[in-house]
Amino acid sequence: MFIGRERELDTLNRLYASNKFEFTVIYGRRRVGKTALINQFIRDKNAIYFMGVESNARQNLENFSRSILEYRTGIETESAFLSFQAALEYVFRLSEKERLILAIDEYPYVARSDKSLASTLQLLIDKYKDNSKLMLILCGSSMSYMEDHVLAYKAPLYGRRTAQMKILPFDFAETCRYFKNFSDADKALIYGIAGGTPQYLLQMNDNLSIEDNIKNTFLNPSSALFEEPENLLKQEVREPALYNAIITAIANGSTRLSEISGKVGEDTNVCSTYVKNLAALGIIRKETPYGEKASRKTIYVIEDNLFRFWYRFVPENNSIIARGAADLAYKRIAPFLSDYMGKVFEEICKQYLWKLLLAGKCPVQFSSLGRWWGNDPKIKQQTEIDILAEQDKNIALFGECKWTNEKVDLGVLETLVKRSELFPYQHKYFYLFAKSGFTKGCMDRAKEMGNAALVRYEDMFRA
Repeated sequence: MFIGRERELDTLNRLYASNKFEFTVIYGRRRVGKTALINQFIRDKNAIYFMGVESNARQNLENFSRSILEYRTGIETESAFLSFQAALEYVFRLSEKERLILAIDEYPYVARSDKSLASTLQLLIDKYKDNSKLMLILCGSSMSYMEDHVLAYKAPLYGRRTAQMKILPFDFAETCRYFKNFSDADKALIYGIAGGTPQYLLQMNDNLSIEDNIKNTFLNPSSALFEEPENLLKQEVREPALYNAIITAIANGSTRLSEISGKVGEDTNVCSTYVKNLAALGIIRKETPYGEKASRKTIYVIEDNLFRFWYRFVPENNSIIARGAADLAYKRIAPFLSDYMGKVFEEICKQYLWKLLLAGKCPVQFSSLGRWWGNDPKIKQQTEIDILAEQDKNIALFGECKWTNEKVDLGVLETLVKRSELFPYQHKYFYLFAKSGFTKGCMDRAKEMGNAALVRYEDMFRA
């Protein structure tokens, strides 16, 4: 079942239709659906598909040769080209006569096994590109390798590509397309625990309850997801133990660098390097209060929902899970799920506002949005605003998100308005988002104001 990626497929098909040499770089984290995207794109086209393996150059060359010769003859063969240059040159010559796609998946494995491969590709691209109808696709899961050795200015292939795609996890709306049988609320919960990574979503069963899905995956030592975060780290980094400790610290509320350092027992300079690497992998992200580019208030949050859920709940219950006590482990997790979903709901609301903006339905034409936190001098306390976005120095949007079973009352709206007074915008718009709707007092006041929108989750979901 292939879902989504319409924009990426449209881009690839547009490049294919040019009927001239094209070179596309596709990269992104493991499990995000890069291979599925490529296979969907090439399924009805003349294409040679080759996936590199973590082995030596000889093994990769044999596999590459087999892919080429099988395309030409339709028969599996043990014959092999003498070198990657000979194999690639053969493909380039084929493409002088016909439109042809060459997709090299897990390119970093192949390039590491043969250090001259990038230079060989550079040579052949420069030699054949003017007369070639080849569409070359290089794909890789090692984001640092693809960025440093394929896309970077000093890389041999720099300047040769005609397009690049960083494949990201699905957003909430795309994730929902996987599941027809979950309730609206359960779709949010699944997004909160599995994120938008296709391979993780495939492990979820919408014929079961959220409780059973959590038990069958995160609380089951034999499931594919039980050790997924740790295994992914082992593939990407050299010292997974410290990375594990850092992510666990962030998941449990140590969000400032000094707090993380104290929690894991390492110097802040050491932790800073590891944190940057985790950010490059898309596992965590740096966050500053909206509108403050460099700030002492900088915190770090876990970007990927599956990682956030796993590190928040699995390690502390590991001993129980190992003994097969999934029911007991879930009972310990369940009371914290609503609180956990608060940040997830904030992200869903942000995506909704982007959707409104792109549809021309948002009263504030923002270019970015985020969370704000800081000191309120009137009450001399720290305060925060879930969503803040400005159009310019005069117009801004303020949002509050509530994932609770109670209806949001007038006090929440009044508090948001009061917090907005910390900012000098002349024109302010207010958005309240609620899982369970609003009290009559809140709705009446919003109607009086004229610049306040009350959005129920179920309405937002169907918008």
